[in-house]
Amino acid sequence: MREPSPVRPPLVGIIANPVSARDIRRVVANANSLQLADRVNIVLRAMAALGACGVTRVLMMPDREGLKPMLERHLGRVRAAATGRHAWPQLEWLAMPTTARVDDTFRAARLMREAGVAAIVVLGGDGTHRAVVRECGQVPIAGLSTGTNNAYPELREATLAGLAVGLYTVGRIPSDAALVFNKRLDVTLNTASGAVRHDIALVDAAIAHEHYIGAKALWRTDSLAAVYLAFADPEAIGLSSIGGLLAPVGRREPGGLHVELTPPEPDDPATGSAAEPLFHLHAPIAPGLLQPVPVSGWHRMVDGEPVRVRQHAGVVALDGEREITFGPRDCLTITLRERAFRSVAVAGCLRYAATHGLLRGSPGTALGAQANMAYESAGAAPLPFPSPL
Repeated sequence: MREPSPVRPPLVGIIANPVSARDIRRVVANANSLQLADRVNIVLRAMAALGACGVTRVLMMPDREGLKPMLERHLGRVRAAATGRHAWPQLEWLAMPTTARVDDTFRAARLMREAGVAAIVVLGGDGTHRAVVRECGQVPIAGLSTGTNNAYPELREATLAGLAVGLYTVGRIPSDAALVFNKRLDVTLNTASGAVRHDIALVDAAIAHEHYIGAKALWRTDSLAAVYLAFADPEAIGLSSIGGLLAPVGRREPGGLHVELTPPEPDDPATGSAAEPLFHLHAPIAPGLLQPVPVSGWHRMVDGEPVRVRQHAGVVALDGEREITFGPRDCLTITLRERAFRSVAVAGCLRYAATHGLLRGSPGTALGAQANMAYESAGAAPLPFPSPL
């Protein structure tokens, strides 16, 4: 008789951007900011739910902003005050240098993938989630919005996100019920020198007439030439609101959207004539900031079909942040990719937990263990912990 294979202890990664929600949009609009203590509280709430589900280890990204010592201090207090009914996961920190740049997020996501985490909980804005998706491979993510103008991560209580991730991680919810596919945009720049640069966007890639990176955050609509969207929600705020209020495209809906905007400079320098827009769309570009956007046309994007950018030179903003400059001899293409990466469907997980009675059981026992006991009492073998996807 073959011996059963050893079960891997449940491990979840957490990447918390300590500096999200601090860009220029707090100056030019009425965007709010998030204090370090708020981020610590969010992590604690997620960890509490993970521990209740039976997750025993949490792997986190270190930082330079003071989140680590504050979290360890608060975690020590709640552990000391906790009764025997609640087991907190063991908190471990990645052994990596910190730079206070996006490189930290790239490195942390890559190390977590290599460590075999079942999922990564991400605290940040669209840019933070984009950085994680670039490096996490097939590991699913669970997003918690802590940035500005967020279109990808949804506003959600961390306790519920932790509960969904925890139940999936300990094997109580199967992958086909717990995970959903997401779209993304692949950006490819072929330069005149022969170099090739690849990058991605989770929500939007905007083309601007500017030729500099600057403060990164793009909020002025008078510099926009085009916007490419993986999805366009009419309830979103930021650049994706242009598509959302023009021709909405759902997160799970096939296809994307390409919106062409009227350039501020003349189309024909010889005559000095500028193209007239079809109309101006008033879009909420930032919290409390609505701006008229001159729309000249739009059409749907198809999965896997590259779209060549018509603008001859400028800058590409990925999920609202300037990242790539290009010149008149370069070739820039945007390609929609469906089923590009997976995320934890929090609402779907909680509905599954309700309909399958996963949250029922005796007090003082981890939810994952309760579910295993229920399955064993019914004569079934306990479900194994899921392997990384």
